[in-house]
Amino acid sequence: MGIFLLAVGLEIALSESAVADAVVKETKAQKVERLKVEKNPWNAWEEVRQFAREGRESVLPEWAGTYFKWWGIYTQGDGVGATGGKGGEGKASEYFMMRIALPNGLLTSVQLHGIADITAKYARGIADLTTRQNIQLHWLTIEALPEVVDALTKIGLSPKGACGDVVRNVTGCPLAGLDGHEVVDASPLALEIAHGLTANPEFYNLPRKFKISVTGCPIWCTYPEINDVALTALRRVKDGVEEVGYSLRVGGGLSTEPHLAVRLNAFVPQDKAYAAVKAVCEIFREQDALRESRTHARIKYLFMRHGWTAESMLAAVEEKLGFRFDPCEEGPVAEDVYRDHVGVHRQRQEGLSYVGATVLNGRLNPEQMHALAALSEEYGDGHLRATIGQNIVLVNLPNAKTQELGREIVALGLQVEPTVFYRGAVACTGTEFCKLAITETKGFTKWLVGELEERLPEFTEQLRLHVTGCTNSCGQSWIADIGLEGKKLKKDGRTVDAFYFCVGGAVGEYAGIARTIGYRAAAEDCPEAIERLLRGYLAQREEGENLRAYFRRTSDDELRAQLAGAVIAAVERDPSPGRVPASVG
Repeated sequence: MGIFLLAVGLEIALSESAVADAVVKETKAQKVERLKVEKNPWNAWEEVRQFAREGRESVLPEWAGTYFKWWGIYTQGDGVGATGGKGGEGKASEYFMMRIALPNGLLTSVQLHGIADITAKYARGIADLTTRQNIQLHWLTIEALPEVVDALTKIGLSPKGACGDVVRNVTGCPLAGLDGHEVVDASPLALEIAHGLTANPEFYNLPRKFKISVTGCPIWCTYPEINDVALTALRRVKDGVEEVGYSLRVGGGLSTEPHLAVRLNAFVPQDKAYAAVKAVCEIFREQDALRESRTHARIKYLFMRHGWTAESMLAAVEEKLGFRFDPCEEGPVAEDVYRDHVGVHRQRQEGLSYVGATVLNGRLNPEQMHALAALSEEYGDGHLRATIGQNIVLVNLPNAKTQELGREIVALGLQVEPTVFYRGAVACTGTEFCKLAITETKGFTKWLVGELEERLPEFTEQLRLHVTGCTNSCGQSWIADIGLEGKKLKKDGRTVDAFYFCVGGAVGEYAGIARTIGYRAAAEDCPEAIERLLRGYLAQREEGENLRAYFRRTSDDELRAQLAGAVIAAVERDPSPGRVPASVG
C-alpha cells in the first residue's frame, strides 16, 4: 500500500511538473491568444471599476499586460525606458497612459474643453497629439480610469479601439468637406468604418492591430502607404461618364520591418468601399498563421512572409463580397508636397478659411487646449481637426479674421508659419513614458529644432525630421527625409543617448523606405551632423533638384561621409529587441 501511494504521489508530482513545464513554455503569442479567447475586455469594464475601488495592487497581470489595451490604456514606464528593465522592456510605474480616439481627427470645442479639464484634473497637465489623430494622456491612476472614461463618454468620445488587437482609430483628411481640391469628402465613409468596425465585438480578436486610412484628399495626407488598409479617392471615366471611387491598398506598416502598402488593381465604387474594408479585416482575422508570433502578426506579413500578392488579396476580397471590381489604373500619385495642412488657406466654402497650427511634438497643456477651443468658438463655429502630423487645424473661419486668429495662436506658443525644421518635426513618446524606448525624444527634438533653425536659417525646403526612441519606428523614422532611431553609446567614458540615422524615406511621388546608411551619433552631436548633410545637399544639388531626389541619387557612403564630416566605415543598425509596441498613434 505504501509503495502504491508513493507511486501515485510520484505520478502526481510528475504530472504537476509537466503542467508547470507547459505553462513555462507558453510563448507570448500563445498567452495573448489564450487571454483573448477567455475574455472580451470591452465586456468587462466593471472589473476595472473594482480595481479602482481596491487600488493599484489589485490590478490583475492579465489586465496590466493585455486587456487594458482594448480600452486605449497602457501601463506607463518609470521614466528610464528599456534600459531600466530586461528583455527589451523597461519597468512599469504605478501610472497609466490613455489614448482618446478621434475618428477622422474630428473634434468640437466642447470636446476639447472637456479633454482640457480631464488633462488638468487627472493627467498632470500633459496631452499629446499622436500620429493617428488621437490625443494621449499620461499619469493616470487606477482610481482615475473609470472617471476619465465616464467623462469622455459624456462628450461623445471613447478610448475604445485606440490600442489592442483591434481596428484602431480610423484616420482621414482633416480638411474633409472643406478642401476645394479634394476628389470627394470621404469623412462620412471614415466615420462609417469607425462606427462599424472599431469597438465592434466581431473584431475584438484580430491577430494584431489593424490601421485604416480613408481620404478624398489629392495629397494623401493620411499616409495610405503605411496603413494596413487604405482608401484613396480617384476618378475614372466609364461609358463616357466620370465616376468617383477609391483605390484600395493593403499591407502597409512600419515597426522594425517596414513595408509599403500594396495597391490592388481595382476601382472600388463608393457604395462598395465600406464592404471592401470590412472584407480585408475579416481576411486578416482568419489568418491563424499570423497568430503564431506577435512580432510577425501584422497583415503586411502575408505579403512579406506568406506569399500573398496583390492579385491573391484582390481575389480573396472579391470572394468575400461576391462581387468583381473593374480593373483600374490609379492615375496621379500624390505629389512631393507638404501634406500637413499647416498655415492659412481658403476653404471651398465661399468666404471661409482654415488655419493649421503646428504643435511641436504634439504636446499641449490644458491652458492651450482651452484657448484653442475658445478661439474656434470666437472666430469660427467651434470645430477643430487633429492631424497625423501631431498638429491641429481650426476651420470655418471668416477670411477677414484669419490673420488676427493667427496672432492669437502664436501667442499660445504654437506656430502658423513655422520654419521647415519646426514644421517637419515628429517625435514619439520616448523614455519619458514608454517602457520600450531607449532614448528621450520630445525634449531632444525641441532642442534639435532650435539648433537647426540657428545653424541653417537659409534652408527653406520641405524636410521631414522624425525622431523615434527605439528601433520600432513609432516616430515613423522609416518615411522621413532624416529619421533618427534611439540607441545608447559610450562617449568620453559615459553612456549617453544617441541616434542611428535613416535617410531618404518618403511617401507619395518618391515613396520609399529610408536607407540605413551606417551612421550613428551621440544626441549632442546630431545638430552638427545634420547641418553637414544639408549643407552638402545645398552645395551639390542640381538645378531644381529637391531633397528627396538628391538623396535617391546619392550613395550611402557619400551621405555617411557628409554626416560624419569624414569618410568612415559603416556601422550596423541595432537589432530589434523583439518587442513590438502598439505605437504612439
